[in-house]
Amino acid sequence: MDRSAPSSATFSAARPRLLGLAYRMLGSRTDAEDIVQDTWLRWQGADTQALRAPHAWLTTVATRLCLDRLKSARAQRELYVGPWLPEPVPDAEQMSPEAATALADDLSFALLLTLERLSPAERAAFLLHDVFDTPFPEIARALQRSEAACRQLASRARKAVRQDQPKQPATNEQHLALLQRFVSATGNGDVAALTALLSEDAIAYADGGGVRISALRPIMGPDRIARFHVGVTRKAMERGDSLEFRPLMVNGRPALLVHLNGEPDQILGIEVSEGVIRRVYSVRNPEKLRAVVSSRPSGGGR
Repeated sequence: MDRSAPSSATFSAARPRLLGLAYRMLGSRTDAEDIVQDTWLRWQGADTQALRAPHAWLTTVATRLCLDRLKSARAQRELYVGPWLPEPVPDAEQMSPEAATALADDLSFALLLTLERLSPAERAAFLLHDVFDTPFPEIARALQRSEAACRQLASRARKAVRQDQPKQPATNEQHLALLQRFVSATGNGDVAALTALLSEDAIAYADGGGVRISALRPIMGPDRIARFHVGVTRKAMERGDSLEFRPLMVNGRPALLVHLNGEPDQILGIEVSEGVIRRVYSVRNPEKLRAVVSSRPSGGGR
């Protein structure tokens, strides 16, 4: 065997890290898989310099591919119908870096939406350093900027992330309990009970992608959110529609896969801060439901 040739074992070992980086950069599992595939193709033609530092080389290539992809992604987002939400992933643990950083296991919508508001370079510098524990000299080579510039990029991004992070996040058990109370109050048409579960600055996002009917703008405030969700559920019940809620883990947090008349309709998730619901996320775009639905076993109950 030619020891100087690119090793498939080396790439396989790096694949979860590359997938996790690309997903956090792009918010799309589908696009992240494309990035990993493109990185693999480039790895096949890697030179001896790359083989001396394969970890750094693969990270650099994947980062630059993501930055290129973000240019077209941003143009597409401007044409996107309604709010854009990340593509839900059921296997968040497979995208966690080996580094023991504070945000290593955080794949929450809250973090991903904060990253979406950053510049591509800020996003890359922050993720590489604060999530994947990459040293700044390596980040500077990947971004083709000075170390000082990369430190500034990461610092600005870190400040934005800290400002947007929920305070006193809930355990998974508390998170699921709040989500179930949200659904129960909605089904009972109890606007007051639903409002009480929401923070004063609560926002609800619904991503239908122009394919499924959904609110075209974020819904602001607990009263409006409560009345909207109660109204939608009431109309469904009046039509005789059946609703089924199946708990599952999405992006590392409990969520509900909602079936409408036996067919997958949406992923319903929340963000919890200080014991109340701060954000409500409804992903109805069928393209974004495929990975979650395909990962679920057939049959089962509530």
